[in-house]
Amino acid sequence: MTVRSSATPRGARPDGVPAPVLRGPRAAAALITAPLWAVVRRAAVRQAAVRRAAVRHAAVGRAAVRQAVVRRAAVRQAVVRRAAVGRAAVRPVAVRGTVAPGGRGSVAVRRVVAAVVAGVLVVLVSGGPARADEARERQWFWGPLEVAKAQRITKGAGVTVAVLDTGVDARHPDLRGAVLPGRQTVQNKPAGNDDGVGHGTGIAGIIGGRGHGSGDGVLGIAPEAKILPVRPVNDSYFVAQGIRYAVAQGAKVINMSFETRASESLRAALREAAAADVVLVGAAGNEGDKGNEQEYPSAYPEVLTVGALQRNNKIAPFSNHGPQVDLAAPGVEIPAPAPEGRYVTLEGSSAAAAIVSGSAALIRAEHPDLSAAEVVARLTGTAIDRGAKGRDDFYGAGQLDLMAALTAPQPAASSSPPAGANGQTAPNGQAAAPRPPDSTADDGGGLPPLLFVAIGVVLLVVAGGVVLVLRRR
Repeated sequence: MTVRSSATPRGARPDGVPAPVLRGPRAAAALITAPLWAVVRRAAVRQAAVRRAAVRHAAVGRAAVRQAVVRRAAVRQAVVRRAAVGRAAVRPVAVRGTVAPGGRGSVAVRRVVAAVVAGVLVVLVSGGPARADEARERQWFWGPLEVAKAQRITKGAGVTVAVLDTGVDARHPDLRGAVLPGRQTVQNKPAGNDDGVGHGTGIAGIIGGRGHGSGDGVLGIAPEAKILPVRPVNDSYFVAQGIRYAVAQGAKVINMSFETRASESLRAALREAAAADVVLVGAAGNEGDKGNEQEYPSAYPEVLTVGALQRNNKIAPFSNHGPQVDLAAPGVEIPAPAPEGRYVTLEGSSAAAAIVSGSAALIRAEHPDLSAAEVVARLTGTAIDRGAKGRDDFYGAGQLDLMAALTAPQPAASSSPPAGANGQTAPNGQAAAPRPPDSTADDGGGLPPLLFVAIGVVLLVVAGGVVLVLRRR
């Protein structure tokens, strides 16, 4: 059989040469497969074109997604920044301190901040001090705490206070020269010397603000202390890493004005910090009138947990209460620096914790030989009793008395390991027992020797010569 291949047109080829004539089995196979190969080639060409188009569309889509993410981040930062400067009243809830706010603000703002930080226990009040010359005048708590008197003794030089929060704006006039290079624990890289939210900057200013000019700006409790900014996210693992980093950098006080979930890694980091002789200070929370759930890390016994006081020395209604509360400090209408050289007024246990952290820094500077447990014992043991007599779940040991804690003649800590101020074990296993109402810090001994002698004489007379051997405790 003789056939002509269908791979070429009938008749002559394009060049005019007659088409070859195929004979035999190969001719039959070519007649069958040639059209199939043509179809396959056309399909391959179409598929390649489709792939190229898909790649182009994917690239465009990825670019669009990146642009959308950038736009959303810009919107988020704008909303958070607006809240941080007090243009809207926002009471963060889950965010006590960093890292994600929560509380009584709008749901939209709360979700935005929650995505950025981790639980800011603070209220950013509108109408706060807008100028540096107003900020100093509004530091009302200086009088009750006798801060000026304390700063004539020490200003905290030589002590590093780590602020685990949203970062710190080191460019603020009140913080220039006070802020060490910081760390961001998610990617474990240098960061933290800026603050897109504002909470960390405010906390740092309350602790170690230096003011500026002639009496302008916020002056912190310990203005010569160094601030170490550590920026985690609202995840207990990264918070634990931040605590370890602060300890490794030599921080003697760690302020934790935030809330995160409880975890073994977080608890382990707190134990390591306590064993490393670090004072751990945490905010009690701002949900005392809304659920009053225990918040971590402040609910752990290694942390000195601080509630917020009003101007009248009564506990603020929003301040969380419970057996975890160790101490109370001013926490309403607290002026603080904010990013971009601005100022806000803070309310919440975040601010109260910052005041106690600054106080701990002063004690550590003046008494460098004291252990962290002894510093905590001074703070709780010299507190002014408020509320129910003795320790209670609202005030803990009582109201912070900075001068008494700073000038107490001897540590109030016991050598035995009884419960701490909140009925739990204090750092390093030492006691942090509250001082009885209206009492003063003692020298760690028992009754005076002359009193023992007098008691012995009386007993001898009454008992007819019974000799009692009394030993000083």
